[in-house]
Amino acid sequence: MADPVVTKPGLLKRCWQALTKPSKYSLLGVLSVGVIAGVVFWGGFNTALEATNKEAFCISCHEMRDNVYKEYSENTIHYTNRTGVRATCPDCHVPKEWGPKMLRKIQASRELLGKVTGTIDTPEKFEAHRLTMAEREWARMKANDSLECRNCHTLKSMDTEKQKPRAKKSHELAAKNGDTCIDCHKGIAHHKPKGMKEEDE
Repeated sequence: MADPVVTKPGLLKRCWQALTKPSKYSLLGVLSVGVIAGVVFWGGFNTALEATNKEAFCISCHEMRDNVYKEYSENTIHYTNRTGVRATCPDCHVPKEWGPKMLRKIQASRELLGKVTGTIDTPEKFEAHRLTMAEREWARMKANDSLECRNCHTLKSMDTEKQKPRAKKSHELAAKNGDTCIDCHKGIAHHKPKGMKEEDE
């Protein structure tokens, strides 16, 4: 009687056994796979995050390109100025710190939803929702003490003696009252929406 043929376990099965049987090699294997997977995931996540944090991404949909970006690029101090320093969409609308940045990215999904559902897909629809979107952004900036503005501008760094009298008075008053940038600087890069409340003006 012939001996039964004994087949060697397949490569996949041997790898699985090496990873699951209790030994120092299985622990090392699991840790190695985990580290590699973590690096790949984090690298991919960070790459995607940075790609969505560029002006080109922000204006890739016509809702932003044909409305607020057009306003911003026509005649604002943040687009063209004597020093040649430009503040782009993410500079003003996305915090640099990781936690607030993640929160802002989640909030921005509402704007993407507006594009997908067609809520703001024409200039007329965009204008109809402009006040709501602006008030939401003003409230966000008020809540974080105009964090994005303060990445470049701080009251402590201002030499008010070199400012025009009106600006000097306003900035000194703002410092005294604890006001934040967005309290006075609505409409600095975009047209003010119709129907604003008197206190927002």
